[in-house]
Amino acid sequence: MGVLPEEGGTSGTSQRRDKCGVLEAVRSGPGRPGGRESSVHVVRARWQVRGGSCHGPYGSATPTVRSGVICRHPRSTSIWDSSEIRSRYPEPRYPEGTTLRRPRPGRTYRGSGTAAAGSLAAVLSLALAGCGFAGLGEGDGDDRASAAPAAVAGIDCAKTGKVPGTGSSAQQSAMKFWIKEYQRACPGVRIAYNPIGSGAGSAQFLRGATAFGGSDSALKPDEVALSKDVCRGGRAIDLPMVGGPVAIGYDLPGVDSLVLDAPTLAKIFDRRITSWDDPLIQRLNPGAELPSMPIRPVHRSDDSGTTQNFQAYLAGAAPDAWRHPVGKAWQGRGGASASGSSGVAAEVTSGFGAIGYFELSLARARHIKTVSIDTGAPAPVRPTPTTASAGIAAAARVAGKGKDMTLKFRYGSSAPGAYPIVQVTYEIVCDKGNQQATLPALKSFLSYTASEAGQEPLSRLHYAPLPESVAGRVREVVRTLA
Repeated sequence: MGVLPEEGGTSGTSQRRDKCGVLEAVRSGPGRPGGRESSVHVVRARWQVRGGSCHGPYGSATPTVRSGVICRHPRSTSIWDSSEIRSRYPEPRYPEGTTLRRPRPGRTYRGSGTAAAGSLAAVLSLALAGCGFAGLGEGDGDDRASAAPAAVAGIDCAKTGKVPGTGSSAQQSAMKFWIKEYQRACPGVRIAYNPIGSGAGSAQFLRGATAFGGSDSALKPDEVALSKDVCRGGRAIDLPMVGGPVAIGYDLPGVDSLVLDAPTLAKIFDRRITSWDDPLIQRLNPGAELPSMPIRPVHRSDDSGTTQNFQAYLAGAAPDAWRHPVGKAWQGRGGASASGSSGVAAEVTSGFGAIGYFELSLARARHIKTVSIDTGAPAPVRPTPTTASAGIAAAARVAGKGKDMTLKFRYGSSAPGAYPIVQVTYEIVCDKGNQQATLPALKSFLSYTASEAGQEPLSRLHYAPLPESVAGRVREVVRTLA
């Protein structure tokens, strides 16, 4: 049976980045696989679907593999390159109904040469199968192209083209949905999206490595200037494509409903409110039995557009309480940290008293309780796709110049039913100077994602569809890309 590693930690682990930039951490024991005795030491991993789907939500304890499906983590580390692993050990096949066990963090699995080699091969094949892209794998194109196109309303297909993109992990689920629907209707086009993070995605686009980048924050002026080397005769522009609430998740026993406001949140994440029974929290939650328990705030350890948007909200809605600069790196004092939104969510659920910020989809998938925000409206506002869309409509205005559609938010809004902690993910493209080989397919795909057919289903994925006033302008700009 294949073994899928859980998160944990150990010292002295050899790590090398494989050719995909994907990481999985393991350690071989005495005798390396194939000898008299071998071991695999689990360091960290989570499972993700490749080539099909696994039963249960992301992060569930026992994903059941359907025929031909491989589950693996997009950021794993291994002690060998993928080519070396595959030359040593053939990839295992998992029949219908196979369940991958999730061992305890830091645990070492030992066995005789053949058995341990098989276990190691299973772990590494899970990590190294593919490069973390949403969209078609190399072996999927012929079958998809030979299938009859499925009619999908709102999609004006390009005939052919390959469109690579990288960037924000916040829009990963939306991208998976869009790519699936688009390629079902347009089998001659290949779209691939690698959710490596906003900063890395922007950097790859500015190096000319991708046709578009995804970022939870707009390009800075120096990045726009740099883009002129890639966008010959033009410049990079930001096109808002998907919105969503930044949920504040917490784990507090006996408290199923919690209300906080911007100044209180700022003091919690800056370690100036340190106990859950603090009078400021009690004032916002009359009648709640708040425990005398330490608050454990959790923030992102990596540079993140989600972090930037959360800090922008704190600075905009509570400027007297949050005086730190706004950026992708965390600026507050103290607290625990974890890499990626999924890491923050995992940290919040690892012990009582924790609170952190991440996408609403993670909170829903992991059944994490979320904070309602007191904005000064008649009632506190819960994070939902509907309230986030209302928040974007109430607080956002287009501040970009020319075809750039950078949005600026007014965080002090107290509109009823408008959730204030929102983020918008932008697709970064050239207004002029796009590569002619990818331009028709790029315009076709982005026209679909900004259309009603692309936006309306997003609420089912816990995203906030763009207001039509914004989405309509995005479609107009996409038509002019050259």
